[in-house]
Amino acid sequence: MPKIVIIEDDPAIREELALLLANEGFQTAAITDFTDVPKQVSASSPDLILLDLGLPGRDGMSLCARIRKNSSTPIIFITSRDCASDELRALSLGGDDYITKPYNIPVLLARIKAVLRRSGALSGSGAEPDVLEAGGLTLRLTRGTACAGDACVELTRNELKILAFLMSHAGEIISRADLIDQLWDSQIYIDDNTLSVNITRLRGKLEEIGLPGFIKTRRGMGYQL
Repeated sequence: MPKIVIIEDDPAIREELALLLANEGFQTAAITDFTDVPKQVSASSPDLILLDLGLPGRDGMSLCARIRKNSSTPIIFITSRDCASDELRALSLGGDDYITKPYNIPVLLARIKAVLRRSGALSGSGAEPDVLEAGGLTLRLTRGTACAGDACVELTRNELKILAFLMSHAGEIISRADLIDQLWDSQIYIDDNTLSVNITRLRGKLEEIGLPGFIKTRRGMGYQL
């Protein structure tokens, strides 16, 4: 079953969530030391993050932004802040859902499972596969990692979406316009210049794991694996 990391400073709520999720068959991990949360999240390799907004020393909004720099793991905010502006900001920073306390337990579980289905972390859900493979590269969508042999790199959300689309059409020439359209359809707002920057960074990461030239430029046409 998927693994869920709980980032909540209230011990009672944290324990309640952990017990609730365990009873549903999920693996859980709770963060209690808030000094370097993104590092702990990365080490846990979760399929989903439950994130409170009011945390010691750092607001949940800024934590979401930091996590999103290197990970596409789904994030659900669970908070007592019942404010439309907070919800809008949380979602714009990369949150996948926003649930206010006190929550209805069946509704909470349903929304957790809905996010996991969309990400492909729940088997038998009809969602897209979690793993893509092409040309010696393995891409794990819910982990946000690309691996060649034993070497792996973490990808940003943009990099992950770009590489997943190219790998889903391995051998085909994909135009820049098609890539931008795909990212817009995924609610990632990107322009031509941003696409160039992300392709350059993605190529650099693939070179780190021994795959230089994995993404080829077909002049005047687009990109091809």
